[in-house]
Amino acid sequence: MEQKKVLLTICGRAGSKGFRNKNLKTFNGFPLVYYSLSAAMLFLESRPDVAVDLCANTDSEPLAQLICERYPEVTVLPRPEALCGDVVPKMAVYQHSLREMERQNGCRYDFLIDLDITSPLRQTQDIAGAFNVKVSRPDLDLVLSVTPGRRNPYMNMAQKDGDRLRPVIENRNTARQQTPPVFDINASIYVFERDFLAENTTSFLWDGRVGGYEMFDTGIIDIDSEEDYLLMEAIARYLYETYPAFGRIRENIRR
Repeated sequence: MEQKKVLLTICGRAGSKGFRNKNLKTFNGFPLVYYSLSAAMLFLESRPDVAVDLCANTDSEPLAQLICERYPEVTVLPRPEALCGDVVPKMAVYQHSLREMERQNGCRYDFLIDLDITSPLRQTQDIAGAFNVKVSRPDLDLVLSVTPGRRNPYMNMAQKDGDRLRPVIENRNTARQQTPPVFDINASIYVFERDFLAENTTSFLWDGRVGGYEMFDTGIIDIDSEEDYLLMEAIARYLYETYPAFGRIRENIRR
């Protein structure tokens, strides 16, 4: 059987209005991006049956330097200015990474896996777990990581309607147990079928057939503010002491 080819990407731009230079932050003693790179390396070790290329897509020279210092095997792709704006859909960045890496390497990938820089807390098995879900489900275009929903749009979420509030989803349920299971999309791991990504013209994930990989709940808070960052560091210290699968990624960071 021909070996499957995977492109694993890490994408980070220079600007961030919500939390300035968040992709360059040091997290519990190491640059934030090193946690995703360490997790990527552990995935490579766990799947010797898969051919994996790694790339970082960025317009940030300091971020590119950080990556090259410790992980020189990662190809750094300069991000075009047209893909650097606040409202540029991330799928367009994935597509740029796929096109450039296929052009440079003269190959065709089967899957693209993206790891978000600002979600540093993964367990060692999470990337492989999400990838395995996608491989086992060829009917799906995309598998994304999720956690059980902390808020429920059927029960305890509301939207503005003029000067009043109304439910996000109109229903007559009186107990959470009556509602369908809901999930938070934690933006940590995305596993794309190559053709869905390459041929998508809308940059809208939900135009595809989407599946989920459920991750450990408490470990994931997307870092979008100084408060998120400080809380995440505190949670991380607890998880490193309590759950070895989280600590393994930090221990695996190249010194």
